[in-house]
Amino acid sequence: MLRKRGNTWWVDFTSPNGERIRCSARTEDKTQAQELHDRLKAEAWRQVKLGDRPNYTWDDAGVRWLEEKAHKASLVTDKIFLVWLQDHFRGVPIRDLNRDRIMAILQIKKQQTSSSTANHYMALIRSILRAAVEWGWLDYPPLLRPYKTPTQRVRWLTPEQAILLLNELPQHLRDMAAFSLATGLRRSNVTGLEWSQLDLSRKVAWIHADQAKARKPITVPLDDVAVSIIREQIGKHTTFVFTYNGKPVTQVNTKAWKNGLLRAGIENFRWHDLRHTWASWHIQAGTPLNTLQDLGGWHSSEMVRKYAHLSPEHLAQYAHHAGQHLQSAYGTKLSQSHLVGVIKDDVIA
Repeated sequence: MLRKRGNTWWVDFTSPNGERIRCSARTEDKTQAQELHDRLKAEAWRQVKLGDRPNYTWDDAGVRWLEEKAHKASLVTDKIFLVWLQDHFRGVPIRDLNRDRIMAILQIKKQQTSSSTANHYMALIRSILRAAVEWGWLDYPPLLRPYKTPTQRVRWLTPEQAILLLNELPQHLRDMAAFSLATGLRRSNVTGLEWSQLDLSRKVAWIHADQAKARKPITVPLDDVAVSIIREQIGKHTTFVFTYNGKPVTQVNTKAWKNGLLRAGIENFRWHDLRHTWASWHIQAGTPLNTLQDLGGWHSSEMVRKYAHLSPEHLAQYAHHAGQHLQSAYGTKLSQSHLVGVIKDDVIA
């Protein structure tokens, strides 16, 4: 039957298996509501009597995805993506989301933003449709190939540039940025840092598993600079370490941050690049990649290999392994040390 609530019609009936189906028809037109009622009732009959698979929509998939992935550190980003996708896929059966239809929508996002951003949206769509296969809603997901994107260099600052930037920031942002450079912590871990996560006597902080992107706890050793910054915050707030005018800081990408970059003459630099800077300084100082992985709380070694080129010394120690076979041919004309030096220069270049 149809029921009217306010100006909107609602569908209400009992399926052959006794399940009550009740939902809004999202229309004020009774004829349209009746068509939806009849279609849903027919589908329910076929599902029970003929074993047809329910024709789930993108909306259904999105809701279940959010429910099952409530633990994800990046769920906030997923929600932002889903809001945009909902405008294009609302009410569309997931069986009808073929490659051409999806790529047509992603092309809009690519034109609005970039290939890289469109690929992030594609990754979410792919994950949801793969989950739909596991749920038994789809036989197989469409094949989606990411857009080609230019390889981007790791953006980092020299120590001189970092000092210049810090001197152009207001005190609260300066403290947070300097702490980020000293620890490599992500923005959310700095803004959300609480006093209960610190032990200044041992010079250590810790990030709980539910606060870490990789969902693994991180132990953060604090150097003298980091400890000094923390001590300056004592007494400002009972719970949170970094505050502004007595309130926790929730946003760092502010006008003050952008103006500081402008006055320092630093372009194309995000807050997250402070973490890249920290990692780059570590590598240039000789910190091994596996140690850097543990310090930064990265899930895999691949995440830290993008910094490896900044320190070729770990390759130079093996350079003589090939050149040593030339010793018999060159004799004393080319010493082992000279050969290693030549190859090392080539590796660094």
